[in-house]
Amino acid sequence: MIGVESLAVEFSGKTLFSDISFVINENDKIALMGKNGAGKSTIMKIIAGVQKPTRGHVRSPKDAVIAYLPQHLLTEDHCTVFEEALKAFEEVFTMKERMAYLNEQLETRTDYESDEYMKLIEESSELGEKFYSLEDINYDAEVEKTLLGLGFRREDFTRPTSEFSGGWRMRIELAKILLKKPDLILLDEPTNHIDIESVIWLENFLVNKANAVMVISHDKAFIDNITTRTIEVTMGRIYDYKANYSHYLQLREERRSAQIKAYKEQQKLIAESKEFIERFRGTYSKSNQVNSVERMLEKMELIEIDEVDTSALKLKFPPAPRAGDYPVIVQELSKRYGDHVVFNDASMTIERGQKVAFVGRNGEGKSTMVKAIMGEIDFTGKCTPGHNVKIGYFAQNQASLLDPERTVFETVDEVAQGEIRTQLKTILGCFMFSGDDIDKKVGMLSGGERTRLAMIKLLLEPVNLLILDEPTNHLDLKSKEVLKEALLAFDGTLILVSHDRDFLQGLAGKVFEFKDKRVIEHFETIDDFLARNRMESLREIEKRG
Repeated sequence: MIGVESLAVEFSGKTLFSDISFVINENDKIALMGKNGAGKSTIMKIIAGVQKPTRGHVRSPKDAVIAYLPQHLLTEDHCTVFEEALKAFEEVFTMKERMAYLNEQLETRTDYESDEYMKLIEESSELGEKFYSLEDINYDAEVEKTLLGLGFRREDFTRPTSEFSGGWRMRIELAKILLKKPDLILLDEPTNHIDIESVIWLENFLVNKANAVMVISHDKAFIDNITTRTIEVTMGRIYDYKANYSHYLQLREERRSAQIKAYKEQQKLIAESKEFIERFRGTYSKSNQVNSVERMLEKMELIEIDEVDTSALKLKFPPAPRAGDYPVIVQELSKRYGDHVVFNDASMTIERGQKVAFVGRNGEGKSTMVKAIMGEIDFTGKCTPGHNVKIGYFAQNQASLLDPERTVFETVDEVAQGEIRTQLKTILGCFMFSGDDIDKKVGMLSGGERTRLAMIKLLLEPVNLLILDEPTNHLDLKSKEVLKEALLAFDGTLILVSHDRDFLQGLAGKVFEFKDKRVIEHFETIDDFLARNRMESLREIEKRG
């Protein structure tokens, strides 16, 4: 059991939160929720021991292991993927080496009566009790199973970690955390860099094999599937619900309705009390009553209504210029990098107005197909853009293409047209740019902020074919909902590459699956595809087990 006791964090004269207390029990699966800036990541860092609170503390058993996966990694090394993942068992291997040394010393030394020999016996006994209580496992097999579950291929195991992108390195760190089997796993946006199949594998691991878990995530389907408790951080305090995210939303609304009712009743009482005081102040026969009412008002604890996002922004794309009947036609397209074949003889036709999803494990060619459609790479076969196609493209490197000398507002103002220009500040606010943020230069923004700004810029340009490659990685739940509503109303053609199931559901009506060097067309919604995919993944997990 890990106890969070009276935590408070203050900086620059501002209180982020105060007097926060809760207990994390064995096998708890907790979603840590709240708006951006409420202090979720700060609480997680304090529990992990990487940040100190202004006041309060975290209590945990002496031998408790707490593992933390942050949003961003700064590590760099030259191990292979397998060697780096095997570091999860470093403590066990060190213990084993120490046990071997102690046993050798006890067998070869003859100073049986010396203090040093007695210390060796004590250390050997203490360490042996801990070492021999460990589960006897095949470490290499565990590493292999976990890396495969998180999307790595066997041929990746011997590659240096330096060859992998930040997202893949994040997976290696996640693998190490899962392999340690800690008492508490802390995950801050763990699904941002993994594909659908790996998300499903991770869900099942956390539900069936992990001990306590606390997670911050904008993937509603993910947190609904793994959590049974929700802690909401709001207005400097917390609310603790024994419910998953969807049920918590209902309970939160009920709580807020009760707050509003109690607030109105209290305000009515205050108004009536003040009226009584003014009316009878100075009246001798009512002086005791007046004094009593005044004391009651002084001692009254005012009811606060929890903050809620009341903005009702409806972002609309500019009308799509009319394109031909088939904006994308791909015929027998093949692509290879040296000896590595990405896909062979892929064909697809996307009709005007269709919304389709590209899904599949990372490395199967989704982004490669997008680059072929964009004309950015060489290939064999045909990839013909339709008549009058105007493409809007959001890629992972989109943020790096923004002008660092322009301000946030100037960046969106240069592309906005028509009535939408009057809503630019509201749109920026919805995507977490408010107050002085809009006057910041792009060069001063973090990577996540630049990504969000690039997304806003794209949403304001008149196009008829939108290609979005993992557009939701840095968007909170509200921003994702705004984007999803805008895409549902978009009258052009849409290609979505995403692992965010909640975002895809109800949006994509056709699925192209990239698998085993092929592109397979599914005439079904993403909901139907994912239901079928989940069953297959579960059988696969059982087979591996």
